[in-house]
Amino acid sequence: MSVLVFVETKDGKLSKAAFEAVSYGNKIGDATVVTFGDVDASVLEGLGNYGASKVLVNRSVDGKNEQQLTKLVDAAAQSVGADVIVMIQDQLGKAVGPRVAAKMNAGHVSGAIALPDTSNGFVVKSTVYSGKAYAFVKVNTAKKVISLVSNALAPEATGGTAVVEEFSADLGNAGIKVKEMKSQGAGIPLPEAELVVSAGRGLKGPENWGIVEDLATALGATTACSRPVADIGWRPHHEHVGQTGVAIRPNLYIAAGISGAIQHLAGVNSSKTIVVINTDSEAPFFKAADYGVVGDAFEVLPRLTEAVKKFKASQN
Repeated sequence: MSVLVFVETKDGKLSKAAFEAVSYGNKIGDATVVTFGDVDASVLEGLGNYGASKVLVNRSVDGKNEQQLTKLVDAAAQSVGADVIVMIQDQLGKAVGPRVAAKMNAGHVSGAIALPDTSNGFVVKSTVYSGKAYAFVKVNTAKKVISLVSNALAPEATGGTAVVEEFSADLGNAGIKVKEMKSQGAGIPLPEAELVVSAGRGLKGPENWGIVEDLATALGATTACSRPVADIGWRPHHEHVGQTGVAIRPNLYIAAGISGAIQHLAGVNSSKTIVVINTDSEAPFFKAADYGVVGDAFEVLPRLTEAVKKFKASQN
C-alpha cells in the first residue's frame, strides 16, 4: 500500500510530531513524505530513520496558505499513487486534511490514535466527543486520509536514509493572503509536549506565575493554563488547554489551582497521568486525577520544584 505523509518544518527543523506521522505511515505501507519550505536536505534525509523511503520538498509554496498546501498534498499523492495520506491533527492538519479528502473523494478519519485494523476492511480508532469516547471508523473509499493525534503513538527508529527530491506542481494563485504570522515563542508546542504544568485562577494573579514556570523549567515541561486565566489576560491564549483551547495528551499533566470544569477536562483527559493540586478537596478535578494533593499551590509547587532539582542532582 502506497502512503503519503504530509509534514511541516519549522525554522528548518522537524518536530517530534513529524517523526510520529512518518513512523505511523511506515507501519501502514511504503511511506513517501511531502513537505515544504527552506530546509536542508540533510535534515529531511533523517526521516528515513523513521521509515520514509523518499521525501518530496517544494520550496516555492506559500507555507501560510492552506489552499496551496492542499493542492501540494493532492499533487504529491497523485504523483506517487498514494492510497493513504497521513498527517498530524494540529492546526495545519485540521485545515488541510478535510480539503485534501474532498479533492480526492477520500474518506477522512480525524483524531486517529491507533494503526488501522485491516483484518476486516480498513478500520481506524479515533477519539470523539472531545476525547470522552472512541469511535471505530470503517473507511470504504479507495483513497483514505488520516489525521493522527500528537503523542498518540511514539515514533520508532528503523534506520536508513531517505532520498530527497525537489517537487514542483501547479498550485495556482493563492485565494487567501496571510498578512502576518506571530510566533508563540520558544519551547515545545503544547500538542507535542510530554510534560505539562498548568494553573488556573487559584494562582490569584499573573505576578505569581513564577512558581509554575520554575517547576516547568525543573521538569523540562511546557506551561499551560485554564480558559479563565487566558480570557482575563494573565497568560497568552495559545497556553489555554481545554475543549475550546488546545487538546493535549502528555505523559504527565500537573494542574494547580484549577477546579476541573468539564470543558477543561475535555482537553486534557487523554493525558497518561494527571496530578491535581487544589485547596478544595471537593474540586471536580480530583475525580479525574491519578494523584491528588489537597494543599495550597503556593506551598506545594515550590516544594515540588526543589524535590525535582534534588532528584536530578542525585542522578548526576
